[in-house]
Amino acid sequence: MRERELPTVTLLAGGLATRMRPVTQTIPKSLLPVAGEPFLAHQLRLLSSQGIHKVVICCGYLGEQIEEFAGDGSAFNCEVRYSYDGAVLKGTGGALRKALPLLGDLFFVMYGDSYLPTSFARVYESFVTREGAGLMTVFHNRNRWDTSNVEFRNGQIICYDKKVRTPAMEYIDYGLGVLRASTLLPWSDDEPFDLADVYRSLVMNNQLLGYEVEERFYEIGTPEGWRETDALLQRVCRIHVAGDSTD
Repeated sequence: MRERELPTVTLLAGGLATRMRPVTQTIPKSLLPVAGEPFLAHQLRLLSSQGIHKVVICCGYLGEQIEEFAGDGSAFNCEVRYSYDGAVLKGTGGALRKALPLLGDLFFVMYGDSYLPTSFARVYESFVTREGAGLMTVFHNRNRWDTSNVEFRNGQIICYDKKVRTPAMEYIDYGLGVLRASTLLPWSDDEPFDLADVYRSLVMNNQLLGYEVEERFYEIGTPEGWRETDALLQRVCRIHVAGDSTD
């Protein structure tokens, strides 16, 4: 069977990163140093290794630094384009809504502070072989690395809420989703809104599919997460260097 071409990945990288102050007062979170280079470099190489050829970065706070660093993406074997919030931050959902002309009818969405070592192809295949307007990847977290916020059963997201938790929430939003562009059209492009609002709306209409991943997530949105991700990617870099030296 011929492999499906994977759609564009949208990186949500426009937030203020207040939890990482004071370091993010002068650089965006995407460019925090991890294993000796800006975090975005690791993200883009990961996406390229997964067969992703097109990336759109939704920028806001200090976004011009992101574009200056990544450019057109050719240094990372992919094509990178940019969508800017403008003078007022639009929230994660509003940023996606504004970027729709660059995204096509179907696209991945991923947070700009996440490193997700899972198979994007399997996630996409799970979505296109079922009926739904969107898909959220989930991890059986059991409150280990962050507070679980998802009820997941039989391939469907039953409940999702970042504020109101229930005992049945053993899973967590892994940070990678698939959305149809049509899911964002009902939302106004004038008012800020969050991706979480979109997901909850899809859950209410039984239109949010779920896909369970086995690999844990890594992130740089908190000081502890930053340290863990730095340690992981230092190990990854050492393995690559050792492998290259044996060629």
